Amino acid sequence: MNSLRYIINPRTPYWLKNSAGMLCAFAFLILIAAATAQAGKAWYPVEVDVWNPPFNDQRQREQKLYTPLEKAQKKWRIRVFIPHLKDAYWLGVNYGLIDEARRMGVSLSIYEAGGYDQLAVQRRQIEETLKEKSDGLIIGAISLDGLNDLVKKAADQGIPVLDLINGISSPHITARTAVTYWDNGYQTGQYLLGLQKTAGKPLAVAWFPGPKGPGWVAAGDQGFREAVAGDLIKILHTEYGDTGSAVQGKLIEEVLARDTAGLDFIVGTTVTAEAAVKVLRRRDLKDNVKVLSYYYSPGVHRGIRRGDIIAAPTDRQVLQARIAVDVMVRILEKREYFKHVAPRVQVVDGSNIRSWDSSTTLAPRGFRPIFSINE
Repeated sequence: MNSLRYIINPRTPYWLKNSAGMLCAFAFLILIAAATAQAGKAWYPVEVDVWNPPFNDQRQREQKLYTPLEKAQKKWRIRVFIPHLKDAYWLGVNYGLIDEARRMGVSLSIYEAGGYDQLAVQRRQIEETLKEKSDGLIIGAISLDGLNDLVKKAADQGIPVLDLINGISSPHITARTAVTYWDNGYQTGQYLLGLQKTAGKPLAVAWFPGPKGPGWVAAGDQGFREAVAGDLIKILHTEYGDTGSAVQGKLIEEVLARDTAGLDFIVGTTVTAEAAVKVLRRRDLKDNVKVLSYYYSPGVHRGIRRGDIIAAPTDRQVLQARIAVDVMVRILEKREYFKHVAPRVQVVDGSNIRSWDSSTTLAPRGFRPIFSINE
């Protein structure tokens, strides 16, 4: 009631004093309360996979319930390196990192390299940071092998390195917060097989796994191919490229210029899926060629809601980012931690899109990149 008195007072305009205005005031208060409740909603506890033994390639995992620390013991200086912010997948990561650092009270800075073709930039960013003696590094690597010497250099300096999402092959990483993109690819392939059964005929696919080099692309490609092995799904085209919309759009156009009559599905990255919707609509092919993504973004979310994209698995990148911050703090404070942990992958389609918790995956609407907090 105090809030209501604040809004409706002697200086309040006439339109707000009448019944319609009262309804507006109450509606406004309800919206504020809902937003406050959502902002204060805890993201934990959450079901996760814990690799046992850590980093094993056989995907041996145990299901656990994850609860983070309430606060850090001090304002640790954590530096994060990501490939780019050219698609909204990494915007979700940006949000998760910043929001969790805020909650825990640590200092965090984010450096983005500008694309998967910018390994030299990411290396330079890490090299400069190693001169500053930061407390810990979180790296979403551009290359599976291309940072290994820098990871060892950090380890030699006593600086822990956490491998976030993309995969680093160095034996000197301290921990990993990353699903295996084999799961994303495999679940996408399994979903496609379900669609094939409904269609009652073999399906022809153009497959866009992403850029060559990152570990997640190789894992996703392997999982997808293992899922669709056989005669029911035919991969007619495989095209690799950076996850920028211009690159993916050009690859799609090139495939469609060569082959449209025999193609049933375009399957690929979130950027591929979003670009495919536009290209297929422009070419009047949206009823002939369908679209699947093998991970999740706001554009894919909208596409599924509108029926332009059939489905996509989510690796819950916001949660991965949050967990990464907590794991790093645990390492720095010499607390118990999981060496390799990640949320469980879930497929989202038209049947469950309104019931699953999108805050695990998508940044809030209107969120813009933030590159540092608590400096």
